[in-house]
Amino acid sequence: MSKISYSKTFLEHQSQIALLKSRGMKFEDEDKALYLLENICYYRLSGYWYPLLADKQNHIFKPNASFETAFNLYKFDRELRKLISSELEKIEIAVRSKMAYVLSTAHNAFWIEDNSLFTNQAIYRSTLDKIKEELNRSDEEFILSFKSKYSDPFPPSFILMETTSFGALSCLYSILKPGKDKKDIAKLFGLPDKVFESWLHSLVYIRNICAHHSRLWNRQVGIKPLFPRHTHNVWIDTNGVSNKQLYYVLSMIIYFLNVVNPKHTFKQKLENLFLKYPNVDRAAMGFPVGWRSESLWQ
Repeated sequence: MSKISYSKTFLEHQSQIALLKSRGMKFEDEDKALYLLENICYYRLSGYWYPLLADKQNHIFKPNASFETAFNLYKFDRELRKLISSELEKIEIAVRSKMAYVLSTAHNAFWIEDNSLFTNQAIYRSTLDKIKEELNRSDEEFILSFKSKYSDPFPPSFILMETTSFGALSCLYSILKPGKDKKDIAKLFGLPDKVFESWLHSLVYIRNICAHHSRLWNRQVGIKPLFPRHTHNVWIDTNGVSNKQLYYVLSMIIYFLNVVNPKHTFKQKLENLFLKYPNVDRAAMGFPVGWRSESLWQ
């Protein structure tokens, strides 16, 4: 298919409202809509009124589709991202801790400098460079204290992991040589190592979506986590479930939280969010029929 030049005319905010009205969108408060378009941007909000279109090719809205309905989806998504980010923090910290402990016990506290533990040396070197950049940017007192006292290029891993990003951590795990170390870390989370690796990668992807304030609620996940054949802990029936939709990711988060924080309230917080926004379509997030009967979700 041949490409064409972008030729759409830029519209001022009032003209954007006029265009939406011409396509059938209703407005309860045009002044508020104008304010939101000025401060959020037409393009960002358009992802939330896309489900309200009856004719997606010609951009014609369904009867009674309103700007306020789209903005409610935007608010739901914003609160959902905040909730997920908070829970991913707990998972990230647990992975840091367990990975540092297992590898320090099996080797020594400076295992990260031992390139023989890793498979892909090019990725290992680039990841180590990123970790070094993160370390050099850190103004944490414990890092500054270590640098002032010791000549080592890196602190021991139980210190270094505190400044290592989730992405770098996931990358290190992915290039660990197959074997006991890799299996032992994954086993602490009740997962086979290949599944654990793919789930980590997916959670980093979700974390980045949240960090960049991108649309999440009905997104098709670009990095698909594996379906496990077996898990040590309670999991879901994956028949008919898509690993490209958010239901699967939310189930993964619950699975991890059941390990690292068994008294978590994530499910209740999520339910409260759905109650606050009752018009949100869970099916658009990949929730299957009968999801409430899943032990993981009860």
